[in-house]
Formats: sequence, C-alpha cells, structure tokens
Amino acid sequence: MSPAWAKPPAPAAFTVEQLQAGEKRAGEAIEAVEQGDFEKAEAIWGELIEAFPTNPAVWSNRGNTRVSQNKLEAAIADFNQAIELAPNAPDPYLNRGIAYEGLGEWDKAIADYEKVLDLTPEDPLAYNNRGNAKAGQGNWEAALRDYQKAVELAPDFAFARANAALIQYQTGQTQTALRNLRNIVRKYPMFPDARAALTAVLWEQGMQGEAESNWVSAIGIDSRYQNLDWLEHIRRWPPRMVEALERFLTLEN
Repeated sequence: MSPAWAKPPAPAAFTVEQLQAGEKRAGEAIEAVEQGDFEKAEAIWGELIEAFPTNPAVWSNRGNTRVSQNKLEAAIADFNQAIELAPNAPDPYLNRGIAYEGLGEWDKAIADYEKVLDLTPEDPLAYNNRGNAKAGQGNWEAALRDYQKAVELAPDFAFARANAALIQYQTGQTQTALRNLRNIVRKYPMFPDARAALTAVLWEQGMQGEAESNWVSAIGIDSRYQNLDWLEHIRRWPPRMVEALERFLTLEN
C-alpha cells in the first residue's frame, strides 16, 4: 500500500507547529518512497514515531518501507504496533500479510487478508493477495477463485487478471489462459508480466514469431523477467509457467 500520513489522535496534545512539522516530514518520507530511497523514508518515519508514538499510520508506513527493503521481521513488528493502536484499520493487516508472504508463512498471511475482508468485504487487493498466499500453498483452485473475485470487484485490476491467467495455465486451461493473456496485453500493452507470460504460452503453442515479439517488448519494459530465480521466488509465478518460460529461454539462446 502507498504511504499515507494521518494526524495523530488527541490533537490537543500537540501544538499546531508540531502537527505542521509532522506533516512536512511525512511529505518528505512519501517523496523518498516515490524516489525509491526506502532507507531515508524509514529513517523519517522513525523520527515521526518518536514524535507521534500513538499514531498508527507512522508505524504502518515504516513497516511498508521495511518490507520494501526485505526487513520482514522488523516490518511485522511495526505492523503489530499499528494494529494494537488501531485494531479496526485494514491497512496494517494487509501490509502485515504481505510481510508474512515474504517469509512463506502462508497461513498467517491468509489470516490477515481474511481480517481485511472482515473489515472491508469488497477489497479487491485483499482478494488478490489472499490468492497469492493460497497459490503459495499450491491451492490453485482457491487462488483462482480469489483472483477472479478481485477482477469482479475491480475490472481494471491488471495484476489480478494476469494472476488468474497464470493459474489457468498452471491447471491445464491453456487456451483460456492464452486468450486472457492476449486480452490483457491488448488492453495494457506496457504490462510486462502479461507479455512475458504470453511469450511462454505462445512458444509452447508453436507460435514462435509472436512469442519472440512479445518477449522483446517484455524485457524492454522490465528486464527482471530474464531472471528465473526472481520469477520463481519474488514474483512467484506458478511452476508450470516458470518451466514454460525456461524452455523458451533455453531454446532461444
């Protein structure tokens, strides 16, 4: 989730100047995140935690910067504090779920996403993320249902659409996956995930020219798709799709 600044509770305990200074520093932290300087953002949120320790947003935001640096245990500690301060706010649960996913703690991640859905029953991101965690367990059918629900709630949620297509390919629905990936690429031509997946499926179907054209576009947008380890462990494509792209890369090279 993107960082946000929320004024701390009981504003009477702070001067106007303190609140304005806090807002200014929060803006600087958000700007640092936008520039990819997560270390700087983490330090600023740390300052704001010292100044406004009862504000759950600053704890949650520091947790987000720690997730971005793969400091997952420390991030979870921050989200725990945010949840203690604001137990009915969905964002810390959602973000803690992402951290648990990073640790491969699928059950804990699913529990957090289900808490989000208890609080906000039509949250497409929570459905998508629960699908990710279920896919991590190899529960492909349940994952697909969650991705499809996310798309139903947010038809322009391109990643949920791509995730659904990946699971369709994993479960042997090759032609459905191919059709859906083509539709995604047609609507979102600059979406490298769909283009890279489409490359793999097209190659398997013997459509080499179209596969290579999509591949050039995919890696021109995001070169990480050449890294199978990243694809398997960070992006977490299902194994059948990773294997298909590996065959393409092996034969292409």
